[in-house]
Amino acid sequence: PPEEAGAAVAAESSTGTWTTVWTDGLTSLDRYKGRCYHIEPVAGEETQFIAYVAYPLDLFEEGSVTNMFTSIVGNVFGFKALRALRLEDLRIPTAYVKTFQGPPHGIQVERDKLNKYGRPLLGCTIKPKLGLSAKNYGRAVY
Repeated sequence: PPEEAGAAVAAESSTGTWTTVWTDGLTSLDRYKGRCYHIEPVAGEETQFIAYVAYPLDLFEEGSVTNMFTSIVGNVFGFKALRALRLEDLRIPTAYVKTFQGPPHGIQVERDKLNKYGRPLLGCTIKPKLGLSAKNYGRAVY
């Protein structure tokens, strides 16, 4: 049922695990649990639903985009209980946004350094992530 799937996604992307672990007793997990608070069907699709999941701010490390995203979109996307999963929207509370200091300088400084204007600046992870020499990383990047 969609309600169970939504609850499973909320749990798996926060405090849930597929097995019992000894660390469960070290803290009250209820404080950190994600909660699926609304389910709605996708128009015209019998087996697709939109699940609304909320997470407590205490779950995330202040000022860490990496921590937030690995929690929300980490291993839950490999969750075998679901046939498919997609993140459609993400709303970040102002209180959490304020914990991010931001870059030490603005986009104009980056554009000036790169001499690139009037287009998006994109980044990616070079594969392999490890093992290339500095020279070969340079060849892959430029």
